[in-house]
Amino acid sequence: MQVAVSAAEGSGVRFEALIGSRVLRTAAQPWRLLLVDDHPILRAGLHALLSAQEDFDVVAEAESGETAISLARATNPDLVLLDFSLPGICGAEAARHLKQELPRTRVLAVSVHDEPAIVRRVLDAGADGYLLKRSACDELVTAVRTVVMGMPYLDPALAGQPTPQSSQRRAPGALKAATLSDREAEVTRLLAQGFTMKEAAQQLSLSPRTLETYRARAMEKLGLKTRADLIRYAMRRGWLGAD
Repeated sequence: MQVAVSAAEGSGVRFEALIGSRVLRTAAQPWRLLLVDDHPILRAGLHALLSAQEDFDVVAEAESGETAISLARATNPDLVLLDFSLPGICGAEAARHLKQELPRTRVLAVSVHDEPAIVRRVLDAGADGYLLKRSACDELVTAVRTVVMGMPYLDPALAGQPTPQSSQRRAPGALKAATLSDREAEVTRLLAQGFTMKEAAQQLSLSPRTLETYRARAMEKLGLKTRADLIRYAMRRGWLGAD
């Protein structure tokens, strides 16, 4: 376990315990959010909804991708809630710039588009999650909390849609998929579908330690580093289809 200490100008110090990709807060500092949408009324609604949560603090708003990048540099938010359809550079390009410049800042994309090709494009750009705008308010709050805690998020409405495989751009490790053992593939698929390590271990009747061994082996074979990489890989493999 790693312990990280971070401080923003004019705020208290927040201690974070990093366990894998999950972040556990140990102090009562709210998560700092940057909202990006070109519709003022929608931004106001998002601001009101998220500000009502005790663990969220909306520190800035932007109406374009360029402004979002500039404000992110200035405010160093924990999470950027990023619309896909923006004037100027699109949400995917904005996500790419944000993750390159501020790798610890999480990005949750929100969009009206449910086409698999667009979802894949945004996740390939580095977004940590994808939420449809038609989702309920409580689902938005859940998505923000999931992503800001270091876990990938995919709107449940997208789970039944296979993502087309690109012949020109493969997922990391796609050529090595056949090297996974049956058990490694089972573990990888459950984790990509959103099961926690404990839940996946119970599902497969394994100890958490054994499951972690399978997970580590699979991630190494596939050339994946994070849970966000894993969910992008699973989408390309069609593993997120409805059972």
